[in-house]
Amino acid sequence: MPLPLYLLAVAVFAMGTSEFMLAGLLPNIASDLDVTVGTTGMLTSAFAIGMIVGAPLMAGLARNWPGRSSLLRFVLVFMAAHVVGAATSSFPVLMVTRVVAALAYAGFLAVALTTATTLVSPDKKGRALAVLLSGTTVATVAGVPGGSVLGTLFGWRATFWAVAALCLPAAIGIVKGIPTRRVQKVAAGRPALRSELAQLKRPRLLLIMLLGAMVNAATFAGFTFLAPVVTDTAGLGELWISVALVLFGAGSFAGVTVAGRLSDQHPGPVIAVGGPLLFIGWPALAVLADKPAALLALVFVQGALSFALGGTLITRVLYEAAAAPTMAGAYATAALNVGAAVGPLIAATTLGTAAGNLGPLWASGLLVLVALLVAFPLRGVIAAGRSSEVVQ
Repeated sequence: MPLPLYLLAVAVFAMGTSEFMLAGLLPNIASDLDVTVGTTGMLTSAFAIGMIVGAPLMAGLARNWPGRSSLLRFVLVFMAAHVVGAATSSFPVLMVTRVVAALAYAGFLAVALTTATTLVSPDKKGRALAVLLSGTTVATVAGVPGGSVLGTLFGWRATFWAVAALCLPAAIGIVKGIPTRRVQKVAAGRPALRSELAQLKRPRLLLIMLLGAMVNAATFAGFTFLAPVVTDTAGLGELWISVALVLFGAGSFAGVTVAGRLSDQHPGPVIAVGGPLLFIGWPALAVLADKPAALLALVFVQGALSFALGGTLITRVLYEAAAAPTMAGAYATAALNVGAAVGPLIAATTLGTAAGNLGPLWASGLLVLVALLVAFPLRGVIAAGRSSEVVQ
């Protein structure tokens, strides 16, 4: 894989760390800014909404910019939002910075997904996507726990400053490493925006986007509420929350790496094998959650299966949206973040039921089951190889 892909992954690492880091910082932010923890939780929702809206909006705006300039602008805006967020003492201002950061991240990811496919041969989109998304998985392994420790030792603002600092090498890498000629070549022959948006009328593209969103919803439903399962159900100390998150992130990295190897040529086996295993895994995790060894092992497995299946489906989005070269990344980003926003909301409704802390895990299993039931009658279409890249 070309070096520029890894430079893009560095930026995704910084941005992915910011997306997930608030889970360990909300109490400190609430205390410092004199608001409730529940109110502070709106920062997470604001970021998710900004990602959903920002993916198509920012990708459309960036159509008239050279690819490298678009990526650089989004990184600099993202960095500026964190500088302001780190310095402010106003919760409304902090809320605005989260929305701005999400818009920048969504725009960056949408353009980066499209740019990544221009850096490799047409039959390696899955591998390129795996490298790019490895930035997110590494963020869950190292960035989020590291940010939590930094926030505990030096205050939540230090974490915001650290994310801003991570943007500097990412920006330099974009300037030095991302070529302009290939992106400009794509831009020169691109279709009109109306034509690209018309691709959303294609049932097959919408189906795969829906399935990708549902799998990601299941992932975030279980991941978001993992902490009380570790401490209350398994009876482990708070330190083990970070261990569980690291294991989930390590599994995610393994899963997205495998998907990158297989999703271009062999998406069918990944979906056919990974889907049922992922469905079985969530209820198994709920049933065995009171056994620490089983819990930690299954957290790793579910991270791997979630990202292997989700990464494969998102790769299929890029293939199906091949006739929308500047918006394909936005469609993939929107599908991911619809799932990220909806999953925790569904999971939260289960906390007040008899299932208690285990409710989100059962909800994850149900979401995967629904996705499998939707996908099964159309499995041949969904599992199509590179031939599906040809627009019908």
